[in-house]
Amino acid sequence: MGSKSQDQGINIVEASNEELHPPSKPGMYQLDIVLKKGNNLAIRDRGGTSDPYVKFKIAGKEVFRSKTIHKNLNPVWDEKVSLLVESLREPLYVKVFDYDFGLQDDFMGSAYLYLESLEHQRTLDVTIELKDPHYPNHDLGSLDLTVTLIPKEGDFRETHQSLRLSDIHRKAQLWRGIVSISLIEANNLQPMDTNGLSDPYVKFRMGHQKYKSKTIPKTLNPQWREQFDFHLFDEQGGFIDVTVWDKDAGKKDDFMGRCQVDLSLLSKECTHRLDMPLDEGEGMLVLLVTLTASAAVSIADLSVNILDDPRERKEILHRYSLLRSFNNIKDVGMVQVKVIRAEGLMAADVTGKSDPFCVVELSNDRLQTHTVYKNLNPEWNKVFTFNVKDIHSVLEVTVYDEDRDRSADFLGKVAIPLLNIQNGERKAYALKSKELTGPTKGVIFLEIDVIYNIVKAGMRTLIPIEQKYIEEEPRVSKQMLLQNFNRMRRCIMFLLNAGCYINSCFEWESPQRSICAFLLFVVVVWNFELYMVPLVLLMLLTWNYVLIASGKDTRQGDVQAVEDLLEDEEEDFDRDDKDSERKGFMNKLYAIQDVCISVQNALDEVASYGERIKNTFNWTVPFLSWLAIAALCAVTLVVYYIPIRYIVLAWGVNKFTKKLRDPYSIDNNELLDFLSRVPSDVQVVQYRELKVDPSPSPNKRKKNNLG
Repeated sequence: MGSKSQDQGINIVEASNEELHPPSKPGMYQLDIVLKKGNNLAIRDRGGTSDPYVKFKIAGKEVFRSKTIHKNLNPVWDEKVSLLVESLREPLYVKVFDYDFGLQDDFMGSAYLYLESLEHQRTLDVTIELKDPHYPNHDLGSLDLTVTLIPKEGDFRETHQSLRLSDIHRKAQLWRGIVSISLIEANNLQPMDTNGLSDPYVKFRMGHQKYKSKTIPKTLNPQWREQFDFHLFDEQGGFIDVTVWDKDAGKKDDFMGRCQVDLSLLSKECTHRLDMPLDEGEGMLVLLVTLTASAAVSIADLSVNILDDPRERKEILHRYSLLRSFNNIKDVGMVQVKVIRAEGLMAADVTGKSDPFCVVELSNDRLQTHTVYKNLNPEWNKVFTFNVKDIHSVLEVTVYDEDRDRSADFLGKVAIPLLNIQNGERKAYALKSKELTGPTKGVIFLEIDVIYNIVKAGMRTLIPIEQKYIEEEPRVSKQMLLQNFNRMRRCIMFLLNAGCYINSCFEWESPQRSICAFLLFVVVVWNFELYMVPLVLLMLLTWNYVLIASGKDTRQGDVQAVEDLLEDEEEDFDRDDKDSERKGFMNKLYAIQDVCISVQNALDEVASYGERIKNTFNWTVPFLSWLAIAALCAVTLVVYYIPIRYIVLAWGVNKFTKKLRDPYSIDNNELLDFLSRVPSDVQVVQYRELKVDPSPSPNKRKKNNLG
């Protein structure tokens, strides 16, 4: 929960010494720190600069991490953190690191701030000198801080808990609007490569929300035409940081410039074209920015349920009725999630208990419950309401154990596709591991309702899928590489087996089959028309539907094969702090890492699309299979009644005039957008519900716990 408040720029994190030492003075203390700037920091990159960020630790636990300032030895952060401390004997340990993409970050110096020496109730400006314990004579620069130490009277722990519940859960979580950014193009960028060109991509950041565009190779005037949506938490606006980078294989990416979008200067409910010159670089970015009012999102207690109110429910059903199919296409529907309770959770604390809270995510929308302390069978009784922008989204519910450290411990997770939800059914979901490949301890009780417009859902299927925030940089995983290779091999083996089957007809291994194939070949070739192509695909979909309806479902074999493939969990690589400069041969690994990541991602993409095509015809998602039937019927009729030359002519005219008609249109491929909604075999396994073990009823279990 501390990390949730950090997302909004102010960290309210409990930090205490777990040892049984009495505090220097009785009571709790609130330590307010403003990390202002750094001065003459150490050089750690080959370009003569560094990418510094700062960590605060108390009693060995990390309680704050600043944002990264790129290519700057005199960075300005101006970030505020509020900490709760129980003992002034534990100093604040400050460490500075240089961020390195994909590798271990370089140590830039550290210092201690002794809390016992601070005057109470007074704001002090403090400059701390950074040192390396191994090389104490090296000058590593300094940090400027503003520090305020405030004693707290009474039982501040309960006050702090209610503060988090009312302030963070009610205000910080609920966004006030949506900022939609279309990255159109850039002009006259700075050449960074020896060929006089660059391979530019763009990063966007607004608080904890981060996006990264695709890379356009070998150009100084790239055209992206990508769209990204941010949540706007501050009614006054805010800033979006935009940086441009040159992609380099075998070494660190080159910085090409930055700019900043001030949202407070933009009017709402209209689209603004912004021509943004790049600071610390050359050229200009062209953006389209639109600010809109917030969609329907809320947190309430179980007693406050809008769908239980007949008038509210009638209004929502009317909003998503077929008569309003072309009114606000982006508003596909709404989902209401009742997070009731969990049972039999894993004990994460040394006391044999946990402090569980629950996070509910839908695409980039994320809300969470309050924390129930020291309980393995928590009851939350909260209702979350989300706006549905894509009916093929997956609802993720994750249970964490709150820690006084910044990061929470994972307890379990479930992933539920919206199309799999049975409205109004209170159901127990067995919790899964972090990778969703196997069970973990505990179950969670949810009741979910989804209301949506089927026409809007179908139309939204054919436009680009919403991108997820950048959560972490990709890393090489030997196991993931092997998994993707095996998935790719399964797809290739399917094609090879199909080729062998066709070749067996030519070899007359089975005379009856070869005669039938020969007659079919002659008839089809003699009478071939283009409309027969979608007609054959339509027949294949129908045939598989008949097989499934008759109980001859062959999909379980594929699911079992992928389950076996995902049996071993992916290794977790924890990055340890680096206490001294140690670059050496690590730079030589850049090229190998880039190649491995590219191969790993390419294998995943190719295997996923092969599996998605198969799953479309396997009726894995009936909504999409019916949509495919409707599309194939339409294509069959169009191709049957309209000469092919007219169709090709219309397609060419549309392609040639598309940019003239709408210069800022977002490029898309309807077929690939459709396939992106179909789950791959891995996703089928991840989204499949586990069977809940038969156990005593919740009431009996509660009685046993009380005893």
